[in-house]
Amino acid sequence: MDPSTPDPPGRPWAILQHVAHEGPGSIARVLADAAVPFVVTRLDLGEVLPSIDDVGGLVVMGGPMGVHDNDAYPWLAGERALIRAAVDAGRPVLGVCLGAQQLAAAMGAAVTTGPVDEVGPGQVELTADGRRDPVLGPEYNGLSGTSVPCVHWHRDTFALPGGSVHLAATRAFPHQAFRMGTRAYGLQFHVEVDTDVAEAWRPLLPRNVALDDTAVARVEDVGRRVLRRFVEVALAPLDDGEDGADIDGPGIVAGAVARS
Repeated sequence: MDPSTPDPPGRPWAILQHVAHEGPGSIARVLADAAVPFVVTRLDLGEVLPSIDDVGGLVVMGGPMGVHDNDAYPWLAGERALIRAAVDAGRPVLGVCLGAQQLAAAMGAAVTTGPVDEVGPGQVELTADGRRDPVLGPEYNGLSGTSVPCVHWHRDTFALPGGSVHLAATRAFPHQAFRMGTRAYGLQFHVEVDTDVAEAWRPLLPRNVALDDTAVARVEDVGRRVLRRFVEVALAPLDDGEDGADIDGPGIVAGAVARS
């Protein structure tokens, strides 16, 4: 594909879902509002990964598996290959939690187990580049100052891929968000949580974690703004000469087995 031209017309975005309770939430609402067609592929139900030729954009959701669990989840390797192909083709890519780890691994970065579980409502702090980023940056000087409210649910983490832009951090996990080029984003945290997703998550969260209505409403409000800006960036034509990433790195390493 010529990267200076728009994405293939009429080809739907693919949303890759890994477990029943981690659906797209606000992502589906924002895509529908923007008249972007999409298809949810349930890998947990044995549905087949799409071909890159059939994908206008790619959203990769979270799940309890880790990127190294290839024996238990054989589709993980194929998913990473699809992510890499989408980035290289200049297609929009959004990786959420496990999806961010898969994006990092697909671009050659190490994925490992972090020091603690990070679970529950919270926020991420934007880096200097994050405050200038067209997707995350407009929240700077907004309702949340230099931070973006979100929901955390992970222990695994990733190194930053070579050539990426570091966008957000927390004290325990400094690598919370990154961008490859202009259209590929990895978010370790969740901004897609809406009331339906929250309802599905509550029975599964640790007993000491509360996902109250006020926190959910705040995440949903800010999250939809963030996701709308991602879609706006994704739908904008690429500049002449702009291409997908072509970066090699050390690859994934053993040790990441916690949920993401």
